[in-house]
This record gives sequence, C-alpha cells and structure tokens, in this order.
Amino acid sequence: MASEMELKYGCNPNQKPSRVFMADGTELPFEVLNGRPGYINLLDAFNGWQLVSELKKATGLPSATSFKHVSPAGAAVGKPLSDTEKAIYFVDDLGELSPIACAYARARGADRMSSFGDFVSLSDTCDAITATMLKREVSDGIIAPGYTDEALEILKSKRKGTYCILKMDPDYVPNPIETKQVFGVTFEQGRNNLVVNTDSLANVVTAKKDIPDDKKIDLMIALITLKYTQSNSVCFVKDGQAIGIGAGQQSRIHCTRIAGNKADNWWLRQNPKVLNLPFKADIGRPDRDNTIDIYISDDYMDVLAEGTWQKFFTECPEPLSREEKKEWIAQNTDVSLGSDAFFPFGDNIERAYKSGVRYVVEPGGSVRDDQVIETCDKFGIAMAFNGIRLFHH
Repeated sequence: MASEMELKYGCNPNQKPSRVFMADGTELPFEVLNGRPGYINLLDAFNGWQLVSELKKATGLPSATSFKHVSPAGAAVGKPLSDTEKAIYFVDDLGELSPIACAYARARGADRMSSFGDFVSLSDTCDAITATMLKREVSDGIIAPGYTDEALEILKSKRKGTYCILKMDPDYVPNPIETKQVFGVTFEQGRNNLVVNTDSLANVVTAKKDIPDDKKIDLMIALITLKYTQSNSVCFVKDGQAIGIGAGQQSRIHCTRIAGNKADNWWLRQNPKVLNLPFKADIGRPDRDNTIDIYISDDYMDVLAEGTWQKFFTECPEPLSREEKKEWIAQNTDVSLGSDAFFPFGDNIERAYKSGVRYVVEPGGSVRDDQVIETCDKFGIAMAFNGIRLFHH
C-alpha cells in the first residue's frame, strides 16, 4: 500500500488532476485487489464501510450496504430471508445463504432500482455465495475486510475483469479532526464519533413505552444509516433492513414521503400479483426491476398497453388496482422510522403511519414536539427522543 493513489478524474471527467492521499504520509488504509476505483467509488466505499462497521458493532450481526452517489440505497444486517424475500430479491435459486449474503441481499433488495450500479460495503469477509450473488447484478465495486479465494476469483471475472475490489484495513482509525475544501476554503471539524446503541432509545416520550428488542435493532439500523445519508434524511426499517430511505431533501416531509413511497413499493413487490407476473424467460434483472416499478405505479399502462406488454410478459397481467394497493399496504405494520433531525410537524407521523410505522426515533427539540408526540399517541406509536442530530454533508 502507498500513501497516495492517482485517479482517472474527479466527480466528472473534466475535473483533473485527481488523487487520494494521506496528508500525514502514512499508508492508505485500503488495497486495490482488482479494477481501478474512481473518485465517487471511493466516497461511496468509505462512507459505506463506516456504516457497516458501526452496524456490526451496534447489533453484533454481519452487515451490508448498497451505496449510490454518496448515500445508501439500502442497508441491512444478516437476518435469514423468508421465501418471499428470496423471491423478490432474485436469490431463491442460490440455495442456503450465509449471514453476510443475507445482509447484502436485503441491502440490495430494499430499492433495487436505486441500487443499479451500486458500490457495496460488507462488514465481514466476502464469501463465495455473496460473490455469486454480486456477479449477477449491475454493480461498480465492493469494499470488505477480506475475501475468500473463491469469492475473489468470482468477483475478478465480473465486468470483463475490471470490477473494482477493495480490501479495507479493519484496524484503521482516522484522525479525530477532519478537513475538506470548498471553493478554496478549508473546513475543519471533529469527526462524528457518536456511538449508536440501545442507550440512544432510552428516552421514550410517548404514552406507548414498550419497544421490543428486535425493534430496537431496527431503530439502531435507522440511526446508523442516517448518519451516512446525505441530509435531510428519513429512514424506514423493518426486520433488520432499511426498506425506504429519503435522502438529500430540503423539506423533511418530502424525505418522509419519498422514504414512505419506497417502503410501500418494497411491500407491494410481495403482493401475489407481483410475485406471479408472467415474465418472459429472456427478461433480465434490470428490466424486471423497471417493469415491476412501473406495474405497481399509477403508470401501469406503460407496460400493460396492447403492443407493449408482449415485450415483457407471456400473457397480459391484470393491473394492481389502487384499492388493492391500498388494502395491501395497510397490512404492513411494525415498521420503524428514524429521522436525522427533529420533525417540525405531526404531518410526518401521519404519513409514516400510512406505511406501517409503529416505532420512531428522532432528536426532538422542535417547538412543536408536543404536537408530534400527540400525533404518535393518536396512532399508538412509541417514539424515543435521542437528542442528537445526525446531519451528513
């Protein structure tokens, strides 16, 4: 390993020269095992590595995240998958999955449209089954603390041998002070070393006080995911995985709506009509994802119109009506939600409840906290104030 690495270009091809380096002259904390990482690849890799490392420490479970443009499209811990989840994540043909493979299947499966061309971060050694899963997806690269020989061989064959494979030093500890430049001006701040654990959920401010242990894991996943998501951000989590992330919006209600809509789409993919769509055998994964996304939207006729459906299906499927969608979404419950800053109005809770949210963690501190608490109480939601803002830019 060296102390610096030249890159092809920066965020865009016109931004040259470009490099990454250690200002103190020490060695870079990662090794390139294959391919050539780009500027944005490395931003995704280092943010994603921090996220999965903290998830592993907080939960004790192998963790994975799927990053796109410096925000996670999904993040998850390695809980086993149900048969339905295996089907909607397209891994039902892979046999028994390891915990780290389950974590990545969940992370990728949260929002498969957004994960197209992702950069993957794993908390644990990448094994052959995870590599096999990755080989079948459109992905730009991966960072992990290690790889089995078989996994490395599989990944090196991806993208005609150019797939980016990074090995991270798990013992690396960054300087507690970080800097960056904007418009020639240097910014300096202390790193956000906040530790998320169950203590973050101790201050429950609603009438409903009980937060089960599995929901505490979900709320910690939400907080750690938000810590590395471009702000403003809101994260919906269920059964150990993010199911909807609303990132980088100026208005918090827009974050909540985006995250809630993504959570709804994740749930709608499990509807029997969607699971049984009669796809033609030659339709690839990205086209299936896109077709499903349109089918469950209000623009379903874009794939069901005469002369169009024949491109995707062996027979024309019945539409999923608005009433059917509403009834199906109402069956999704016990969802957890985190927000990187306080909710200024109760409308965020109103929207979250429609997508099954029953547990919330947010900093608190709004002049309308009483209104937000009152809205939670109206719906029987348990909410904790963690007292810490988690902006990330």
